[in-house]
Amino acid sequence: MITILGPTATGKTQLAAELAANIDAEIISADSRQVYRRMDIGTGKDLGDYVVRGKCVPYHLIDICEPGTRYNVYEYQKDFIDAYNDITTRGKKVVLCGGTGLYLEAVLRGYRLSPVPQNDNLRQRLEGKALEELTTILEELKRKNGTIMHNRTDVDTAQRAIRAIEIEEYYLEHPVPDRAFPKINAVVIGVDIDREERRKRITRRLKQRLEEGMIEEVKGLIDSGIPPENLIYYGLEYKYVTEHLMGKTTYQEMFKLLEIAIHQFAKRQMTWFRGMEKRGVNIHWLQASLPMQEKVETIKMLAKDNLTQTE
Repeated sequence: MITILGPTATGKTQLAAELAANIDAEIISADSRQVYRRMDIGTGKDLGDYVVRGKCVPYHLIDICEPGTRYNVYEYQKDFIDAYNDITTRGKKVVLCGGTGLYLEAVLRGYRLSPVPQNDNLRQRLEGKALEELTTILEELKRKNGTIMHNRTDVDTAQRAIRAIEIEEYYLEHPVPDRAFPKINAVVIGVDIDREERRKRITRRLKQRLEEGMIEEVKGLIDSGIPPENLIYYGLEYKYVTEHLMGKTTYQEMFKLLEIAIHQFAKRQMTWFRGMEKRGVNIHWLQASLPMQEKVETIKMLAKDNLTQTE
């Protein structure tokens, strides 16, 4: 398997699609928000990127859940295995692509996970606490468990932090049993980009998404009956646009706050990826500015060398 990861706005989806078309592969997405239907512009699905020279590259784990539902890394790991087995039994290659570090690492390092039920008593105790306090509680639980699950990439709202605490509390009281996970040989490619260029791309893409109807998309989700607090749970675009629609911010305030939040998110993604390297994941970094064909050929060469060595 070839894995392509990187922070937001690096063009990794286009690269994955171009590579997949070149080697007759199918793509498995590793994005915690693109699993939701009708959350298209805000999650940056950019499904047009999967069309290469007029042909659509098959993709998996996009548009598989209804908005408002809770999808987690345990469910992702199960769905990944199903998609991986489906693709490989048909004789196709697999390209894993995304920016959700926890999902990527759960697959690449084969985390043993268990489903975690909702703890209503815990939620009542934590209700009303500030995100900063919740983060401190989470960090202490992580130290006790010795885990690297969750970081600020995935707990940027109080609701998500409470869910992360709920998971860590459960694992503290219920040690995870061994669970079979397939050994997958993977070469991991990281797409890096100059910080200033990344900032320009983020700002340009945010303006484009707003022009394409991102506010209308969020309004449509609320009008369909999804509670605003459920959309705020998803963070970033959905958090700030929902708060704007609720009258908490002006358009200009929403844009500025969201722009800053996305820049911070991209930095947190890179922190996670650097952490993955420290935890033993070998990432081969490529510059986003390289010509597309050069990147594709470099990845093919790296895959041939690395995957042959592990067979």
